[in-house]
Amino acid sequence: MSTERLRGYVASELARGRARSAVLTESVDEADLVRQHSPLMSPLVWDLAHIGSQEELWLVRDVGGRKPLRPEIDGLYDAFQHSRASRVDLPLLTPAEAKVYVAEVREKALDALEHSRLRGRRLEENAFAFGMIVQHEQQHDETMLSTHQLREGPSVLHAEPLPHSVAAPVPAEVLVPAGEFDMGTSTEPWALDNERPAHRVATADYVIDAAPVTNGQYAEFIAAGGYHEPRWWSEQGWRHRVDANLVAPRFWLRQAGQWWRRRFGVLEPTRSDEPVVHVCYHEAAAYAAWAGRRLPTEAEWEKAARWDPATGRTRRYPWGDEAPTPEHANLGQRHLGPAPVGAYPKGASPLGVHQLIGDVWEWTSSGFHPYPGFQMFPYPEYSEVFFGGDYRMLRGGSFGSDAGVVRATFRNWDHPIRRQIFSGFRCARDATASEAHSGGVA
Repeated sequence: MSTERLRGYVASELARGRARSAVLTESVDEADLVRQHSPLMSPLVWDLAHIGSQEELWLVRDVGGRKPLRPEIDGLYDAFQHSRASRVDLPLLTPAEAKVYVAEVREKALDALEHSRLRGRRLEENAFAFGMIVQHEQQHDETMLSTHQLREGPSVLHAEPLPHSVAAPVPAEVLVPAGEFDMGTSTEPWALDNERPAHRVATADYVIDAAPVTNGQYAEFIAAGGYHEPRWWSEQGWRHRVDANLVAPRFWLRQAGQWWRRRFGVLEPTRSDEPVVHVCYHEAAAYAAWAGRRLPTEAEWEKAARWDPATGRTRRYPWGDEAPTPEHANLGQRHLGPAPVGAYPKGASPLGVHQLIGDVWEWTSSGFHPYPGFQMFPYPEYSEVFFGGDYRMLRGGSFGSDAGVVRATFRNWDHPIRRQIFSGFRCARDATASEAHSGGVA
């Protein structure tokens, strides 16, 4: 891509993210913007100003070489100085001030884009700093969308209705043959440091669900007493289930013998064919144990998503190397929920695994660790400080994730108790000797 085309692409991506931020912040009044809807989340106005603060730090001050616009607010919007629960008590910019601030920052960021060579210096090579900020804003847009799910009151967001028709039925599971594949990336220009470098990983034969676990399947786990049987839960998971009084996915409600769910201010019956969402890692692992299965490792998830058995090549996405379209995946808040299983046949992997990208973030059994040869860039607080701990990896993105973020190498992580995120899962299991020998699942 030529430098001028790259400039145009970056400008359009910046504008696209800002348009989404505007929808999420202008759809509510000032009282909602400054209110803390949950101690797990920041006030929406903090997220908005934080988006501007990071953009100023990297694009205006670093790339553009300009003096700080509002140096006195740097600490207010440093995510490591203040917990989410405490941010509501900070002397934050008012909604009006925050909107003026992010607009001023954007004007100067676009000037930096116009004058940057977009090559030479590592931070500017292939517009990396701009891509990092594009992704940062979209990630916070998904965070703000999660906050909207937590707010009380009538629905204020609008989106296209979920698809109701699907293609041919999706098979239950798919065999992934043993062997090596290239995990991670060394060539994706906007990939973040924890996605790098590409490295060879070997897996044994395993079987993975062809689609995420659905509401209907999960309801069977509940009906079978899954929340009351310690044998399906890890020791830590059972302790959390009891302490948090978990009895169903978050936002589910039992009425008149039927499960309902509250979604962005609307109470509606659960659809049995949609992927279950708002479950924590412990719930996902307990369901898998009850079903006689397990959660896939992060490597197993990525191999199922990227490996092409016909060529031995690792793709950018399950369907190939081209960027996602509405025919491939449910992304970008186009719908306000996960689509029914089988809704995106053109997004399936060569092995026939569906909906690996979009719909719901998928819990894996892996912790968050650096890849062999990891190099921190450009700052340790993006990845390095989170390595280890109790985090569990989530892959694939959700209906609230942007297409510019969810390449199949993208790595997300969270504490295993989190449920406010748009998280679901699929199961896996070790292949039997006969399955491995025959090359398929009976």
